[in-house]
Amino acid sequence: MRNPSLTPSPTPPGVGSPAHDFALLTQDKGEWRLSEQVRKGDVVLCFFPFAFTGTCSVEMKCISSEIAAWQAKGAQVVGISCDSHHANKAWAQREGYTHVILSDLHREVCKAYGFYWADLNVASRGTVVIAKDPQGQGKIKFVQARPPGEAMNWEQVAAQI
Repeated sequence: MRNPSLTPSPTPPGVGSPAHDFALLTQDKGEWRLSEQVRKGDVVLCFFPFAFTGTCSVEMKCISSEIAAWQAKGAQVVGISCDSHHANKAWAQREGYTHVILSDLHREVCKAYGFYWADLNVASRGTVVIAKDPQGQGKIKFVQARPPGEAMNWEQVAAQI
Protein backbone atom coordinates (compact mmCIF):
# COMPACT_ATOMS: atom_id res chain seq x y z
CA MET A 1 0.00 0.00 0.00
CA ARG A 2 1.47 3.34 -1.03
CA ASN A 3 1.34 6.70 0.80
CA PRO A 4 2.86 9.11 -1.74
CA SER A 5 1.64 12.25 0.03
CA LEU A 6 3.90 11.63 3.03
CA THR A 7 7.05 13.73 3.29
CA PRO A 8 10.17 12.23 4.90
CA SER A 9 11.38 13.88 8.10
CA PRO A 10 14.85 13.49 9.64
CA THR A 11 13.38 13.60 13.16
CA PRO A 12 10.22 12.38 14.89
CA PRO A 13 7.31 14.84 15.15
CA GLY A 14 6.97 17.05 18.20
CA VAL A 15 4.22 16.80 20.78
CA GLY A 16 1.20 18.78 19.57
CA SER A 17 2.02 18.29 15.88
CA PRO A 18 -0.65 16.93 13.56
CA ALA A 19 -0.34 13.20 12.96
CA HIS A 20 0.44 12.18 9.39
CA ASP A 21 -2.45 10.11 8.07
CA PHE A 22 -1.54 6.87 6.33
CA ALA A 23 -2.88 3.49 5.31
CA LEU A 24 -0.90 0.25 5.58
CA LEU A 25 -1.65 -3.46 5.28
CA THR A 26 -2.11 -5.55 8.40
CA GLN A 27 -0.55 -8.96 8.77
CA ASP A 28 -3.88 -10.34 7.50
CA LYS A 29 -3.65 -8.11 4.38
CA GLY A 30 -6.46 -5.81 5.54
CA GLU A 31 -6.25 -2.04 5.13
CA TRP A 32 -5.61 -0.08 8.35
CA ARG A 33 -5.97 3.71 8.17
CA LEU A 34 -4.81 5.98 11.02
CA SER A 35 -7.53 8.62 10.53
CA GLU A 36 -10.24 5.96 10.95
CA GLN A 37 -8.62 4.42 14.02
CA VAL A 38 -7.92 7.69 15.88
CA ARG A 39 -11.66 8.48 15.83
CA LYS A 40 -12.13 5.46 18.12
CA GLY A 41 -9.52 6.52 20.70
CA ASP A 42 -5.81 6.93 21.26
CA VAL A 43 -3.50 5.07 18.88
CA VAL A 44 -0.04 3.90 19.89
CA LEU A 45 2.34 3.33 16.97
CA CYS A 46 5.28 1.08 17.86
CA PHE A 47 7.96 1.25 15.17
CA PHE A 48 10.43 -1.65 15.17
CA PRO A 49 13.21 -2.81 12.81
CA PHE A 50 12.69 -6.53 12.17
CA ALA A 51 10.28 -9.38 12.72
CA PHE A 52 11.76 -12.52 14.29
CA THR A 53 14.40 -10.64 16.33
CA GLY A 54 15.12 -10.27 20.05
CA THR A 55 14.01 -6.85 21.30
CA CYS A 56 11.30 -6.60 18.65
CA SER A 57 9.87 -9.93 19.83
CA VAL A 58 9.93 -8.80 23.46
CA GLU A 59 8.05 -5.58 22.63
CA MET A 60 5.41 -7.30 20.50
CA LYS A 61 4.89 -10.02 23.12
CA CYS A 62 4.33 -7.31 25.76
CA ILE A 63 1.81 -5.56 23.54
CA SER A 64 -0.16 -8.75 22.96
CA SER A 65 -0.05 -9.81 26.62
CA GLU A 66 -1.24 -6.35 27.74
CA ILE A 67 -3.70 -5.67 24.90
CA ALA A 68 -6.75 -5.91 27.18
CA ALA A 69 -5.29 -3.25 29.50
CA TRP A 70 -4.60 -0.95 26.54
CA GLN A 71 -8.11 -1.49 25.17
CA ALA A 72 -9.63 -0.82 28.61
CA LYS A 73 -7.97 2.61 28.45
CA GLY A 74 -9.53 3.13 25.00
CA ALA A 75 -6.25 2.76 23.13
CA GLN A 76 -5.24 0.69 20.16
CA VAL A 77 -1.60 -0.41 19.93
CA VAL A 78 -0.07 -1.46 16.62
CA GLY A 79 3.39 -2.52 15.57
CA ILE A 80 4.94 -1.11 12.38
CA SER A 81 7.90 -2.59 10.53
CA CYS A 82 9.20 -2.62 6.97
CA ASP A 83 8.70 -6.38 6.79
CA SER A 84 6.09 -7.72 4.36
CA HIS A 85 2.63 -8.56 5.62
CA HIS A 86 3.53 -12.22 4.90
CA ALA A 87 6.53 -12.09 7.24
CA ASN A 88 4.52 -10.24 9.90
CA LYS A 89 1.73 -12.84 9.68
CA ALA A 90 4.15 -15.78 9.97
CA TRP A 91 5.82 -14.11 12.96
CA ALA A 92 2.51 -13.27 14.66
CA GLN A 93 1.26 -16.84 14.19
CA ARG A 94 4.49 -18.39 15.46
CA GLU A 95 4.64 -16.13 18.53
CA GLY A 96 0.89 -15.95 19.22
CA TYR A 97 0.59 -12.16 18.83
CA THR A 98 -3.02 -10.96 18.94
CA HIS A 99 -2.55 -7.31 18.01
CA VAL A 100 -2.24 -5.63 14.62
CA ILE A 101 1.18 -5.48 12.95
CA LEU A 102 1.45 -3.15 9.98
CA SER A 103 3.71 -3.50 6.95
CA ASP A 104 5.48 -0.32 5.85
CA LEU A 105 7.06 -2.11 2.91
CA HIS A 106 7.80 1.11 0.99
CA ARG A 107 9.23 2.83 4.11
CA GLU A 108 7.01 5.90 3.62
CA VAL A 109 5.45 5.94 7.10
CA CYS A 110 8.62 5.32 9.11
CA LYS A 111 10.38 8.02 7.09
CA ALA A 112 7.51 10.52 7.55
CA TYR A 113 7.49 9.88 11.31
CA GLY A 114 11.29 10.23 11.54
CA PHE A 115 11.88 6.59 12.53
CA TYR A 116 14.06 5.42 9.66
CA TRP A 117 17.34 3.56 10.06
CA ALA A 118 19.03 4.34 6.74
CA ASP A 119 22.04 2.04 7.24
CA LEU A 120 19.73 -0.98 7.30
CA ASN A 121 16.85 0.49 5.23
CA VAL A 122 14.31 -0.34 7.96
CA ALA A 123 12.29 1.38 10.65
CA SER A 124 14.17 2.46 13.74
CA ARG A 125 12.78 1.83 17.20
CA GLY A 126 10.26 4.32 18.57
CA THR A 127 6.77 4.90 19.91
CA VAL A 128 4.22 7.60 19.08
CA VAL A 129 0.95 8.14 20.95
CA ILE A 130 -1.72 9.89 18.88
CA ALA A 131 -4.91 11.35 20.34
CA LYS A 132 -7.95 12.87 18.66
CA ASP A 133 -8.06 16.67 18.80
CA PRO A 134 -11.35 18.64 19.13
CA GLN A 135 -11.69 18.73 15.32
CA GLY A 136 -11.42 14.93 15.15
CA GLN A 137 -7.89 14.92 13.72
CA GLY A 138 -4.90 13.05 15.12
CA LYS A 139 -2.41 15.02 17.23
CA ILE A 140 0.89 13.77 18.58
CA LYS A 141 0.59 13.32 22.34
CA PHE A 142 3.86 11.54 23.12
CA VAL A 143 7.03 10.50 21.25
CA GLN A 144 9.73 8.12 22.43
CA ALA A 145 12.74 7.34 20.17
CA ARG A 146 15.05 4.56 21.31
CA PRO A 147 18.40 3.14 20.19
CA PRO A 148 18.66 -0.42 18.83
CA GLY A 149 18.19 -3.03 21.52
CA GLU A 150 16.36 -0.75 23.97
CA ALA A 151 12.76 -1.82 24.57
CA MET A 152 9.83 0.50 25.19
CA ASN A 153 9.23 1.89 28.66
CA TRP A 154 5.67 0.57 29.07
CA GLU A 155 4.81 2.56 32.18
CA GLN A 156 5.88 5.81 30.56
CA VAL A 157 3.78 5.13 27.45
CA ALA A 158 0.76 3.84 29.40
CA ALA A 159 0.80 7.02 31.51
CA GLN A 160 0.07 9.01 28.33
CA ILE A 161 -3.19 7.18 27.58
